[in-house]
Amino acid sequence: MEIRQANRRERKLMKKLYLRAFPKAERKPFSAMCRMAAKGMMEMLVIADQGYLVGLAITARYKDLVLLDYFAVSEVFRGQNYGSRALEMLKKRYEDKRFLLEIETPDEKASNQIQRVHRKNFYLRGGMQETGIRISLCGVPMELMSDGKDVSFEEYHDIYKYAVNPVFARKVVLIGKDVK
Repeated sequence: MEIRQANRRERKLMKKLYLRAFPKAERKPFSAMCRMAAKGMMEMLVIADQGYLVGLAITARYKDLVLLDYFAVSEVFRGQNYGSRALEMLKKRYEDKRFLLEIETPDEKASNQIQRVHRKNFYLRGGMQETGIRISLCGVPMELMSDGKDVSFEEYHDIYKYAVNPVFARKVVLIGKDVK
């Protein structure tokens, strides 16, 4: 298995998976992310195994911060340990950076509560840690997780201001900070 920059053909396959894997309300324009990748602000990474596109990882980078913006394994390959292995490879790829990700806050009232808890447990098992930072991302309550390195809301928010889109950054709001 490998994680590497996607070529043009693979980006087309990535886009199909991206559209299937993420709700419309949580998607950024794929073409905009490709443009940001061309500027070095994002990376469009393919997770591949034996010539097959297993999944995708799209990261936003700013200074010593890397945000795992989108991460998905194709439906065909789920449940085969690809996600865990890919997460480990991503952490290694960015071991000299502070590696972050957002997850939907588990909420008993949410229609996908089981999925949210499962996702959080997946990342905790993979070595990610709670930061205590709770945010609203386009109105969706989220939690920020890290690889264990400290990060502030302001530093995290800078990724959106400088590496993603300053207009979009206005949709990222601090809800609260839990004390560790």
